[in-house]
Amino acid sequence: MASEGCKGKNSWPELVGKKGEDAAATIEKQNPHVNAVIVLEGTFVTLEFLCTRVRVWVNTHGIVTRVPIIG
Repeated sequence: MASEGCKGKNSWPELVGKKGEDAAATIEKQNPHVNAVIVLEGTFVTLEFLCTRVRVWVNTHGIVTRVPIIG
């Protein structure tokens, strides 16, 4: 499923390389319809698509490694 039907901003490429906590706060400020969840690279996650979720993938240093997107 794609994020076309979801409300508000749906991707944050500008946050790659930033601190995960800061990225999550920015995402939730820019789109109040979503909950940003910080996830460590390599963690297994469900494949279900949710318009209310943005996964913020971080490395062991807490730095964002992927473009956060709704899903």
